[in-house]
Order: sequence, then structure tokens, then C-alpha cells
Amino acid sequence: MLDVRRLRLLRELAHRGTIAAVADALSYTPSAVSQQLSALEREAGVPLLERTGRRVALTPAAAALVAHTDAVLARLEQAAAELDAVRGGPAGPLRIGAFPSAVQALLPGVLARLAAEHPALEPRVAELDPAAATDRLRAGELDVALLHRYDFAPAPAASGVQTEAVLTETLYAAAPADAPFPPDRGGNADDLRRWRDAGWILATPGTLCHTMTVRACEAAGFTPKARHSVDDFAAVLRLVAVGQGVALVPELAVAEGTSANVALTALPLRRHTEVAYRRGAGGHPAVRAFTTALAASAPAALRPAAADAGLPGEG
Repeated sequence: MLDVRRLRLLRELAHRGTIAAVADALSYTPSAVSQQLSALEREAGVPLLERTGRRVALTPAAAALVAHTDAVLARLEQAAAELDAVRGGPAGPLRIGAFPSAVQALLPGVLARLAAEHPALEPRVAELDPAAATDRLRAGELDVALLHRYDFAPAPAASGVQTEAVLTETLYAAAPADAPFPPDRGGNADDLRRWRDAGWILATPGTLCHTMTVRACEAAGFTPKARHSVDDFAAVLRLVAVGQGVALVPELAVAEGTSANVALTALPLRRHTEVAYRRGAGGHPAVRAFTTALAASAPAALRPAAADAGLPGEG
């Protein structure tokens, strides 16, 4: 019989690439991970890992086993969800991961609704970049997470995770209102080339927001000249207002209003927000309560059309 916990380690190795990374993510020691994977090889009766020095690679048998592991873990999540539904309504801790602008603009309404409708539920929010959220979901450190992806920075596919569309925002170029940035020679007001010579306020390298801005500018034919590195959009807009640079910001960041010193230009670019959870866990009472409250709290103008929302799918 194959041990499910060991199968989970093998799947994480397939995703993360090294035993050290698996150990770090799941709070094991590298030697413990190696021992568990060796035990799994004995259970399987075939080699699962090819070792070259300190590195390991999955054999074809291991790759096939990983594909089955996703389905096995999803059925276990579904079984756990059904058992919790039998026990009663949403209750106990619900660990939520969300990016900063969602924490500010979406979660207060969601948490207020949950407190009113499900007082036994205990939401616990952790602010984090979406790039880290799927790993923490799979590792069991989060129950749900708010993710985003951009037209120029799609999120990488993540095995074992399902997503549902929440809202879609327009991206804006935010520039000092008194800055001399004329339309480009073609007269297109939304062409990023207007700001090719400006200083730019970028997010931290490695985040989707940073990748999106750089790729959008490169698609317009230039590389943005980074002046500041700031992740909080409210702070970004304040810096723009005092002439410290140009930035790309999503609609939620400007929904509360901006300084008169900031000129906003709508761009043909979008940010898409999704709620994610482990595959099979969508029917868990606490997860379903959260997704229902989120759908009700999202600004109506930004919700995806029913035809576009589709069914929950793997991220």
C-alpha cells in the first residue's frame, strides 16, 4: 500500500525540483524527506528517483505516480469536505492568503459578512504575494487564497489547485498631473510610449506586478527606468502625486479616489482576480462560505459575466 503522506512529498519534489526545497516548504529536514521517498520507492517496488550527486530527477514511473497523486489527494479533500458538511455549518479557523490591494479593498466586506452570517467561523488573514500562495495552499498552510494574473503576466499553472473567477479590473497609467507627457506621435493617449523617458515606480522584482509592468513596457518598445521599488499601491499613488514617477495601478487601487495631482489613463490591459483552494476542497463549508461572501462583496461592475466565469478550473 502506498503511503499518502509520502506521495505528497513526491508531488512536491516534482513541483519544487529539490529535496531541500521540499523540506523547507513542508517543515521537514532534508534527510527526513530522503528517508520518506526511499520508503516510497520500496512500497512502489520500482525506482522513483535518479540521483546525480546532490540532485535528483523523477523516473517515468515517478512521473506517472505523481499524476495519480493529484487525483488521490483531491478525493481525500472532497471526502474531508463532505464529513465537515455533515458535522455542521462553517466553524473554526479559516486561513486566508491575499495580496495587499485585496486585503484593503475586498476582504473587509467579506470578513464583515462572514462575521454576521457565520459567527463560529474564525478567519485568519495572511498578506502575501500571489506567487507564494499556491505553494502554501498545497502545503496545507492556507485554506483559500486570492490570486491575480495580468494580461502580460499570467500565473503559472499549479497542480492540485482549483480557481474561480472573482473580478476583472482595468489597469491605469498613473502619472503626475503636471508632468509634460504628450500623446505619442500616433495620437494614442493610452500608448505607454508616452512615458518611455519617465522614471518608473515598480513593484518588488519577482512579483507578478513587477513582471507585468516590465513586460507591458517592453511590448511598447522600451524598458522602464526604475526609480522606486514599492509594493503598496496607495503609497505608489502618493509618490506619483509628488512627482516621483509613473506607475501602472489596477482599478481597485484607484476606486477610493486619488489626488488631484495624479492623472490616470485607462489602458487596454487587465488584472484578473481569482479565489483558489486545494482541488476537491470547494465543497468544504468554510471554503464555500468564503467564496459566497467574496462573490457578494466584489464590486458588481468588476464581476466577470456569467458566461465568462465558467466552472471552477485548475489554476
